[in-house]
Amino acid sequence: MDKPAGAIAPPRAIGNDCGMSILSDKWIREQALEHGMIEPFVEAQRRDGCISYGLSSYGYDARVAPEFKIFTNVDSAVVDPKDFDSNSFVDRHTDVCVIPPNSFALARTVEYFRVPRDVLVICLGKSTYARCGIIVNVTPLEPGWEGHVTLEFSNTTPLPAKIYANEGACQFLFLKGNEPCETSYADRAGKYMGQRGVTLPKL
Repeated sequence: MDKPAGAIAPPRAIGNDCGMSILSDKWIREQALEHGMIEPFVEAQRRDGCISYGLSSYGYDARVAPEFKIFTNVDSAVVDPKDFDSNSFVDRHTDVCVIPPNSFALARTVEYFRVPRDVLVICLGKSTYARCGIIVNVTPLEPGWEGHVTLEFSNTTPLPAKIYANEGACQFLFLKGNEPCETSYADRAGKYMGQRGVTLPKL
């Protein structure tokens, strides 16, 4: 049967001939339930009156825990990644964190991750926050790494911004390499290995 004029063909599935592939909900579920890759694990998207979280088609939307470190500069300190002063943060345990204008807060995921040796995990912020000028930043989770993921929420707006604990914060995408790496994060005893809670910069 001929296609109507101007019709667009549906997207075609792409074979795994590029050496790296993004992993599906089926694979994520299996790794989480059988090997503890994500704990606790939510098998389907939850969106009932909250910012969505849980398993998606090709990723996992993680929640932010109710533990926050809000940046403050009451002492006019200099931010030094090599010698970070913990006094630059105010600790809050709350269901709703308010970040001051043009400031940021550190938090962590509810979920504890264990990354397989042949997988790299990247993170993208939820569009709900991005459309409000709130940026979520996470560096890639390396092969063999495990721990709570420390999240950085940047409020780029001139207004106070709310972050909702125990709701979706960011989406993790799992990329499978062409083969297991020679040296994993665990092999080299990375400084953020096994971190729990909100973890400040280390040298």
